[in-house]
Amino acid sequence: MLILRVIGILAVLTIGSSVLAWLFTRDRRYLLLASRVAKGALLVALAILVLMAAERLIIL
Repeated sequence: MLILRVIGILAVLTIGSSVLAWLFTRDRRYLLLASRVAKGALLVALAILVLMAAERLIIL
Protein backbone atom coordinates (compact mmCIF):
# COMPACT_ATOMS: atom_id res chain seq x y z
CA MET A 1 0.00 0.00 0.00
CA LEU A 2 2.95 2.30 0.54
CA ILE A 3 3.81 1.98 -3.14
CA LEU A 4 0.31 3.11 -4.12
CA ARG A 5 0.57 6.13 -1.85
CA VAL A 6 3.94 7.15 -3.27
CA ILE A 7 2.67 6.70 -6.84
CA GLY A 8 -0.44 8.70 -6.00
CA ILE A 9 1.47 11.57 -4.44
CA LEU A 10 3.95 11.75 -7.32
CA ALA A 11 1.16 11.59 -9.89
CA VAL A 12 -0.83 14.35 -8.19
CA LEU A 13 2.24 16.57 -7.97
CA THR A 14 3.11 15.98 -11.62
CA ILE A 15 -0.45 16.51 -12.84
CA GLY A 16 -0.85 19.63 -10.73
CA SER A 17 2.39 21.17 -11.91
CA SER A 18 1.55 20.32 -15.53
CA VAL A 19 -1.85 21.97 -15.29
CA LEU A 20 -0.29 24.99 -13.61
CA ALA A 21 2.32 25.21 -16.39
CA TRP A 22 -0.48 24.97 -18.95
CA LEU A 23 -2.36 27.81 -17.26
CA PHE A 24 0.69 30.06 -17.53
CA THR A 25 1.86 29.12 -21.02
CA ARG A 26 -1.29 27.77 -22.76
CA ASP A 27 1.00 25.15 -24.33
CA ARG A 28 -1.01 22.00 -24.98
CA ARG A 29 1.91 19.64 -24.36
CA TYR A 30 1.53 20.18 -20.62
CA LEU A 31 -2.06 18.93 -20.73
CA LEU A 32 -0.93 15.93 -22.76
CA LEU A 33 1.74 15.20 -20.16
CA ALA A 34 -0.83 15.43 -17.38
CA SER A 35 -3.17 13.02 -19.17
CA ARG A 36 -0.35 10.54 -19.85
CA VAL A 37 0.75 10.62 -16.23
CA ALA A 38 -2.84 10.12 -15.04
CA LYS A 39 -3.34 7.15 -17.36
CA GLY A 40 -0.01 5.62 -16.39
CA ALA A 41 -0.63 6.05 -12.67
CA LEU A 42 -4.08 4.53 -13.02
CA LEU A 43 -2.72 1.53 -14.92
CA VAL A 44 0.06 0.94 -12.39
CA ALA A 45 -2.39 1.23 -9.49
CA LEU A 46 -4.80 -1.20 -11.13
CA ALA A 47 -2.00 -3.66 -11.86
CA ILE A 48 -0.84 -3.55 -8.24
CA LEU A 49 -4.40 -4.02 -6.96
CA VAL A 50 -4.93 -6.98 -9.31
CA LEU A 51 -1.71 -8.57 -8.09
CA MET A 52 -2.75 -8.04 -4.49
CA ALA A 53 -6.15 -9.60 -5.17
CA ALA A 54 -4.52 -12.55 -6.94
CA GLU A 55 -2.21 -13.04 -3.99
CA ARG A 56 -5.16 -13.20 -1.62
CA LEU A 57 -6.94 -15.71 -3.84
CA ILE A 58 -3.85 -17.91 -4.03
CA ILE A 59 -3.48 -17.86 -0.23
CA LEU A 60 -7.07 -19.03 0.22
